[in-house]
Parts: sequence; C-alpha cells; structure tokens
Amino acid sequence: MALGGGTWQFQNKKLPGTYINFVSKVRAATDIADRGYGTMPLLLDWGVEGQVFRVEAEDFQKNSLKIFGYDYTAKEIKGLRDLFKNLKVGYFYRVNNNAVKATSNIATAKYGGKRGNDITIVISANVDNEGKFDVITYMAVDGSKTVVDKQLAVSAWADVKDNDYVTFKRSGEIAVTAGTPLTTGTNGEASTGVQYQEYLDKIEPYYFNTMGIVTTDTKIQDLFIQFTKRMRDSVGAKFQTVIYGKENVDYEGVISIKNAVTDDGESPASLVYWLTGAEASCLINASCTNKTYDGEFTVNTNYKQSELEKAIISGMLMFHRVTDAVAGDITGDINVLSDINTFTSFSKQKNDDFSLNQVIRVLDQIAIDISRLFDKTYLGKEQNDNDGRVALWGDIVALHKEYQRVRAIQNFNPDDVPIPVQGEKKTTVMHEYEVQPTCCMEKLYMQITVA
Repeated sequence: MALGGGTWQFQNKKLPGTYINFVSKVRAATDIADRGYGTMPLLLDWGVEGQVFRVEAEDFQKNSLKIFGYDYTAKEIKGLRDLFKNLKVGYFYRVNNNAVKATSNIATAKYGGKRGNDITIVISANVDNEGKFDVITYMAVDGSKTVVDKQLAVSAWADVKDNDYVTFKRSGEIAVTAGTPLTTGTNGEASTGVQYQEYLDKIEPYYFNTMGIVTTDTKIQDLFIQFTKRMRDSVGAKFQTVIYGKENVDYEGVISIKNAVTDDGESPASLVYWLTGAEASCLINASCTNKTYDGEFTVNTNYKQSELEKAIISGMLMFHRVTDAVAGDITGDINVLSDINTFTSFSKQKNDDFSLNQVIRVLDQIAIDISRLFDKTYLGKEQNDNDGRVALWGDIVALHKEYQRVRAIQNFNPDDVPIPVQGEKKTTVMHEYEVQPTCCMEKLYMQITVA
C-alpha cells in the first residue's frame, strides 16, 4: 500500500509520507505593452464590411489588392501607404453607407463598392482536357486585366470554388465566355454620423495607441473627441486621437494638425494618415518632434514664424520646412515642429508637461501596464494584506526600473516609493508615488563669454 503523498497547504496530513509543493520563486513581473497599434474608420471602394478587420504592415505590403482592392502602388491607397510608413498593426472599419456589390449572371463581388466593377470572369475550354473548362477571375490593375484567381480543368459549377474576389452563382451549365464583367457596384450613399458611431461601438474593446479620423466635418470630429474623453477618463483606455484643423479642443488625448494637404482631389485632412501611424509607433522614450514627413502628400508649410508660434500656443501640431543653407539644401525636409497635443489650460494640478505627447505616452504606458499587471496577477487572486501589497509594490517598482532603463523616466528611486496600503474597504489598495517622465531635447539656450 502506498504511503501518503502529494501537495499540502496545512500540516495536517494523517498518513506518513512525503508531501511536496513546487512553487515559483517570487520575481517581479515586467510585461510592458507593445506600441505601434492604430485604428481608423475608412471610406473604401472594397473590403470587409460590418466588422473591424486587422491588417499588419506585412499584410498591407503583400496583400493590399485582396484586402483593400488595389495593388500596393495604386494612387487610391496612398493615404494607407502613409499610415503604414510607421504603423505595425491597424484595426479598420468601413464606414461606407450601404455599398452595393457588383454582379453579373456568373458571379457577385465578395464586397460592396465600385471596385467590384473592375472584375471580369473569363471561362475558356481547357486545352488538355476535352469537355473541361478554365475559370479565371481578373481584376483591372493600372488599366490592365490581372489574374487574381485561376481554376483549371473544372467540369461543372460544383467544381468551382468561391475566391477572395467573387462568389459564383453556379446556375445553369458552365459554358465558354470571352469575358463577363461585373457591374452596378457602388460605394453607397454619403456616410453619416450613424456609420461613424457604429465604428466607435465596435472598436471600443480593441487595444490601440492612436485613432485617426480623416474628415473636415466638425460634427464627426466632435463625436470622436467625446468618445476619446469618455474612453480615457471613464473607461481607462489610454490612446490619443488624431484629427485635422480643430481648434480649442484643450485635451491631452487629442492631437489636432494645423497643416492642410493641397493635392487636387485629396482631403485637406490627409496628413492624419501619416501622423496616426507615427504617433502610434513612437516609443515611450522618443518624440515625434523634428520627425521628417516621408509621405506622398503635398503639405502646406507656408507659415511665418509668428504663425508657427501662435499655433503652438493654441495647441495645434504643426509641420514646417527645415532647410540647411550651409549644406546647400534650400528646399529642406518637412518636419514635425513640436510633438504636442491640444491641451492648453495649464494649472498647478496639470502644467504644460501634459501638452507634450511624449509625457502622455509615458503616463499612458504606466496606466496600461499596471492595469494589466493588477488584473492578471492580483485581482481576485492575491490577499490584501501586507505580504500581498509588498508583492504588488515589487512588481510596480520592477516596471519603473524598466522605464528608467530605457530612459522613459528619470530620477526613479525604489526607496522613494512607499508600500501600498489598504484603502477605505478591505478589498481596495491605495498607492501614491511620484514619477518623472523624460523628454527629448527641443530648445538650446547658450551664453558664451568671450575672454
């Protein structure tokens, strides 16, 4: 008969034997959330409808035709190319209002939108197998028909599979056709606040660092501003929203671009694409100040120095042209003047540090990381006694040591951080301490004495 064995919690076993517990040595957790996640509502000619869809930078480069209906180099998606100059992962939602799918007697486009009208189905006799057919799907790319799906040597419609571009109707006998285009696809009616509200409702559960909205409609902008305030202040979701041309917002969670895009046929707000990606992927130990715009739009930088100063004071993010006459560069790059948000109502409780996006990134990162730490490791799992609170203190200190290691914060000393205490109720924990975000250099003042 076996002796006693297994694990133990109390020393109350009755049988002789060996009781062993294997436990992890207590060590601090430093799970820091990644950056580079952005989201935008989009008016598109093609793509997933009625749901949020995720696109990684590599997916965009390799599969843009399948996802967005255009090849990577197409002018129709240059805004998305600007976005993915920096973005790692995007969450998108089509805000088209009742887009209509293109169709023919053979097939229907997979998605609604006018891009479906550029699809043609060709059915030809298979040269190697009498009585069999080749079904080829073409999409117009740069004015030429490009094969996007090829199904060879099929005998009947039952052998033909739907592809990434069309759903086949499979009616009647399969027969040779020189080319049957899909027609009557449209982008639908003008989008309204209803479609944008649907996007906000669906995007709420996702994690992202920035949200961008390419519009000059002030009512839609206000909708996004209020959503941002509610999510940051009431829900605890820490992200910033990038908009265009909106003044007097006065909120650290909103970045408003002053400069307009001047290309014919493009929205003046198109710089939102690039800045959304740049802000999303900017590290907590970095700033977008002086970052060069490497996108494809023409940017209005015709501002005098006094106008640049006025814009900064009013909380508008500006792009300006930087030349180097000494090096012979009189054209210059277009750079971000100062990486700021719209917050301007400075006070003793919230000074001008809160207008700096680098500071907000650090504070948001701390909020995100500590929230994840507490929810995963402590909430409902760890006792609210001194030992439990000391463990929480150790994990919080470890996180801040990592922030300091990458120079996101400075002057952090664990000895200055008190152990958390029990709050007003037995289930609550109270913790107060100071943190000092580090910022990149922006201004140099010198006084040189000539002897």
